[in-house]
Amino acid sequence: MSSGMRPRGIDHVGLTVPDIQEAEDFLIDGLGAQFIFEGLSSTDVPLSGPEVEQLVRLPQGARIDVIRMYTMGTGPGIELFQYTCDEQRPAARGCDFGWQHLAVYVDDLEAAANQAIAAGARKLGQTWDLMNKESGPGNSFCFLSAPFGALIELITYPSPQAYENSTTLRRWKPPPRQPSSEKRSE
Repeated sequence: MSSGMRPRGIDHVGLTVPDIQEAEDFLIDGLGAQFIFEGLSSTDVPLSGPEVEQLVRLPQGARIDVIRMYTMGTGPGIELFQYTCDEQRPAARGCDFGWQHLAVYVDDLEAAANQAIAAGARKLGQTWDLMNKESGPGNSFCFLSAPFGALIELITYPSPQAYENSTTLRRWKPPPRQPSSEKRSE
Protein backbone atom coordinates (compact mmCIF):
# COMPACT_ATOMS: atom_id res chain seq x y z
CA MET A 1 0.00 0.00 0.00
CA SER A 2 1.46 3.37 -0.97
CA SER A 3 1.85 5.97 1.76
CA GLY A 4 -0.81 8.16 0.08
CA MET A 5 -3.36 5.35 0.48
CA ARG A 6 -2.43 4.32 4.02
CA PRO A 7 -4.97 5.49 6.61
CA ARG A 8 -3.59 8.13 8.96
CA GLY A 9 -6.06 7.58 11.78
CA ILE A 10 -9.70 7.59 12.80
CA ASP A 11 -11.25 11.01 12.17
CA HIS A 12 -14.55 10.52 13.98
CA VAL A 13 -17.13 8.00 15.16
CA GLY A 14 -20.81 8.54 14.28
CA LEU A 15 -23.54 7.75 16.81
CA THR A 16 -27.29 7.83 16.24
CA VAL A 17 -29.21 8.96 19.30
CA PRO A 18 -32.92 9.35 20.08
CA ASP A 19 -32.53 12.82 21.67
CA ILE A 20 -29.52 14.81 20.49
CA GLN A 21 -29.68 17.37 23.30
CA GLU A 22 -29.72 14.66 25.97
CA ALA A 23 -26.80 12.93 24.24
CA GLU A 24 -24.88 16.21 23.95
CA ASP A 25 -25.40 16.94 27.64
CA PHE A 26 -24.07 13.48 28.49
CA LEU A 27 -21.02 13.79 26.21
CA ILE A 28 -20.11 17.20 27.64
CA ASP A 29 -21.01 16.67 31.31
CA GLY A 30 -20.26 12.96 31.55
CA LEU A 31 -17.26 12.49 29.27
CA GLY A 32 -15.76 15.97 28.93
CA ALA A 33 -16.43 16.38 25.21
CA GLN A 34 -16.54 19.83 23.63
CA PHE A 35 -19.06 20.95 21.01
CA ILE A 36 -17.38 21.97 17.72
CA PHE A 37 -20.18 22.67 15.24
CA GLU A 38 -23.66 21.81 14.09
CA GLY A 39 -23.61 20.43 10.55
CA LEU A 40 -27.39 20.21 10.27
CA SER A 41 -29.65 22.23 12.56
CA SER A 42 -33.22 21.44 13.55
CA THR A 43 -34.16 24.64 11.68
CA ASP A 44 -32.53 23.37 8.44
CA VAL A 45 -34.35 21.24 5.88
CA PRO A 46 -33.80 17.60 6.95
CA LEU A 47 -31.71 15.34 4.73
CA SER A 48 -34.02 12.82 3.09
CA GLY A 49 -34.96 11.11 -0.12
CA PRO A 50 -33.70 8.16 -2.18
CA GLU A 51 -30.09 9.42 -2.44
CA VAL A 52 -29.77 9.86 1.34
CA GLU A 53 -31.50 6.51 1.93
CA GLN A 54 -28.96 4.81 -0.34
CA LEU A 55 -25.99 6.75 1.06
CA VAL A 56 -26.40 5.53 4.66
CA ARG A 57 -28.69 2.48 4.25
CA LEU A 58 -31.91 4.06 5.51
CA PRO A 59 -35.40 2.64 5.19
CA GLN A 60 -37.69 4.53 2.83
CA GLY A 61 -39.02 7.73 4.39
CA ALA A 62 -36.31 8.11 7.06
CA ARG A 63 -34.63 11.47 7.41
CA ILE A 64 -31.65 13.02 9.18
CA ASP A 65 -32.84 15.91 11.35
CA VAL A 66 -29.74 17.11 13.25
CA ILE A 67 -25.97 16.48 13.02
CA ARG A 68 -23.45 17.79 15.57
CA MET A 69 -19.67 17.27 15.94
CA TYR A 70 -17.66 17.10 19.18
CA THR A 71 -14.03 16.72 20.15
CA MET A 72 -12.56 14.70 23.00
CA GLY A 73 -8.90 15.26 23.82
CA THR A 74 -6.55 14.14 21.09
CA GLY A 75 -8.62 11.18 19.86
CA PRO A 76 -11.18 11.02 17.06
CA GLY A 77 -14.24 13.25 17.02
CA ILE A 78 -17.77 12.12 17.83
CA GLU A 79 -20.54 12.95 15.39
CA LEU A 80 -24.10 12.71 16.73
CA PHE A 81 -27.08 12.11 14.46
CA GLN A 82 -30.76 12.45 15.24
CA TYR A 83 -33.08 10.76 12.72
CA THR A 84 -36.80 10.50 12.21
CA CYS A 85 -37.66 6.94 11.23
CA ASP A 86 -40.58 4.60 11.94
CA GLU A 87 -38.25 1.58 12.26
CA GLN A 88 -35.60 2.74 14.77
CA ARG A 89 -34.22 0.11 17.13
CA PRO A 90 -32.41 0.33 20.46
CA ALA A 91 -28.61 0.23 20.58
CA ALA A 92 -27.00 -3.08 19.66
CA ARG A 93 -25.79 -5.54 22.24
CA GLY A 94 -22.07 -6.25 22.47
CA CYS A 95 -22.51 -9.55 20.59
CA ASP A 96 -24.43 -8.02 17.64
CA PHE A 97 -22.74 -7.27 14.32
CA GLY A 98 -21.47 -3.75 13.65
CA TRP A 99 -19.52 -1.16 15.60
CA GLN A 100 -19.80 -2.31 19.17
CA HIS A 101 -18.58 0.41 21.52
CA LEU A 102 -16.68 3.66 21.86
CA ALA A 103 -13.55 3.46 24.04
CA VAL A 104 -12.49 6.63 25.84
CA TYR A 105 -8.98 6.86 27.29
CA VAL A 106 -8.96 8.42 30.77
CA ASP A 107 -6.24 8.98 33.37
CA ASP A 108 -8.41 8.28 36.44
CA LEU A 109 -10.87 5.52 35.63
CA GLU A 110 -12.98 5.71 38.80
CA ALA A 111 -13.27 9.52 38.70
CA ALA A 112 -14.25 9.38 35.02
CA ALA A 113 -16.82 6.64 35.70
CA ASN A 114 -18.32 8.63 38.59
CA GLN A 115 -18.55 11.74 36.39
CA ALA A 116 -20.29 9.78 33.62
CA ILE A 117 -22.67 8.16 36.12
CA ALA A 118 -23.54 11.57 37.56
CA ALA A 119 -24.43 12.65 34.00
CA GLY A 120 -26.80 9.70 33.48
CA ALA A 121 -24.66 6.69 32.52
CA ARG A 122 -25.03 3.29 34.15
CA LYS A 123 -21.93 1.26 35.04
CA LEU A 124 -22.14 -2.29 33.72
CA GLY A 125 -20.32 -4.35 36.33
CA GLN A 126 -17.01 -3.84 38.03
CA THR A 127 -13.74 -2.35 36.80
CA TRP A 128 -11.48 -5.07 35.35
CA ASP A 129 -7.73 -5.27 34.92
CA LEU A 130 -6.67 -5.40 31.28
CA MET A 131 -5.68 -8.95 30.45
CA ASN A 132 -3.14 -10.88 28.44
CA LYS A 133 -1.36 -8.70 25.84
CA GLU A 134 -2.84 -5.50 27.35
CA SER A 135 -1.85 -6.26 30.95
CA GLY A 136 0.37 -4.06 33.11
CA PRO A 137 0.19 -2.37 36.52
CA GLY A 138 -2.81 -0.03 36.66
CA ASN A 139 -4.05 -0.99 33.18
CA SER A 140 -7.83 -1.36 33.52
CA PHE A 141 -11.24 -0.78 31.97
CA CYS A 142 -14.97 -0.71 32.65
CA PHE A 143 -18.10 -0.45 30.53
CA LEU A 144 -20.94 2.04 30.82
CA SER A 145 -24.31 2.32 29.17
CA ALA A 146 -24.89 5.90 27.99
CA PRO A 147 -28.34 7.40 28.65
CA PHE A 148 -29.12 6.81 24.95
CA GLY A 149 -28.07 3.13 25.15
CA ALA A 150 -24.63 3.10 23.52
CA LEU A 151 -21.85 1.02 25.07
CA ILE A 152 -18.91 3.12 26.26
CA GLU A 153 -15.65 1.65 27.52
CA LEU A 154 -13.50 3.74 29.84
CA ILE A 155 -9.90 2.54 29.56
CA THR A 156 -6.55 3.47 31.04
CA TYR A 157 -3.13 1.92 30.54
CA PRO A 158 -0.51 4.01 32.32
CA SER A 159 1.99 1.10 32.23
CA PRO A 160 3.60 -0.50 29.21
CA GLN A 161 1.43 -3.28 27.84
CA ALA A 162 2.63 -6.86 27.40
CA TYR A 163 2.22 -6.75 23.58
CA GLU A 164 4.94 -4.08 23.42
CA ASN A 165 7.56 -6.81 23.97
CA SER A 166 6.64 -8.54 20.70
CA THR A 167 6.28 -5.69 18.16
CA THR A 168 7.47 -2.15 17.47
CA LEU A 169 3.92 -1.11 16.53
CA ARG A 170 1.96 0.78 19.19
CA ARG A 171 -1.71 1.53 19.67
CA TRP A 172 -2.75 5.16 20.05
CA LYS A 173 -2.30 6.70 23.48
CA PRO A 174 -2.61 10.36 24.39
CA PRO A 175 0.64 12.16 25.14
CA PRO A 176 1.47 12.57 28.83
CA ARG A 177 -0.25 15.53 30.47
CA GLN A 178 1.89 18.58 31.03
CA PRO A 179 2.18 19.70 34.65
CA SER A 180 -0.38 22.44 35.28
CA SER A 181 2.39 24.88 36.26
CA GLU A 182 3.84 24.74 32.73
CA LYS A 183 2.25 26.91 30.08
CA ARG A 184 1.75 25.46 26.66
CA SER A 185 3.23 27.36 23.76
CA GLU A 186 0.72 28.21 21.05
